[in-house]
Amino acid sequence: PKYELIKEIIRERNAQNLTQKQFADKVGIKQSNISRLESGNCNPSIDFLQKIARAFGKELHIEFRQVQ
Repeated sequence: PKYELIKEIIRERNAQNLTQKQFADKVGIKQSNISRLESGNCNPSIDFLQKIARAFGKELHIEFRQVQ
């Protein structure tokens, strides 16, 4: 799930034609935090993910799914 989330964040940032710096400014954090997130070198909090979702103009939804 962690890497799926990272891929989705990168995909959305690229879809909005934002550099890491531009996106970090939009979120209100340092570019290095976006870099760490996208490289998988951090464990983001729910609050941090909510900030990212808001910056994308989206809502954050977390769910449990049945294992198949």
